[in-house]
Amino acid sequence: MKGEIIRIGKKEIEGFVIPIGKVNLVFARNNRGLVGCGAFDVLALEKFGYAAAKVRPNGESVSNLDDLMTGEISAVNPSAEKLGIKGGMSGKDALNLL
Repeated sequence: MKGEIIRIGKKEIEGFVIPIGKVNLVFARNNRGLVGCGAFDVLALEKFGYAAAKVRPNGESVSNLDDLMTGEISAVNPSAEKLGIKGGMSGKDALNLL
C-alpha cells in the first residue's frame, strides 16, 4: 500500500494506492469524506453519513493519485452533494471541497 499526503490549497488529504491483483484501489480521504476510483460504493458509505464520490478515469483506469485528481466525478452520495461535490467536476475540485 502506498500512502501520501496531497496538498490542495491549505488542505491536506491522505491519498492511498492499494494493489489488488491486476488493478489498484485508489482513494483520497480526510475526516469529511473521500473521493475514490470506481470500486467504491458511494451509496453504501451514505448509510454511515460519510461523504463519498467516485471518479471516472480519463484513460483506461484510475491507477494512481494523479488519475484520481484528473478524472471526472461520476457518482456522488447525498452527503457529498451537501458539500458541493457534483458529477462532472474533477477529482481535484471535489477533494478541495472536502
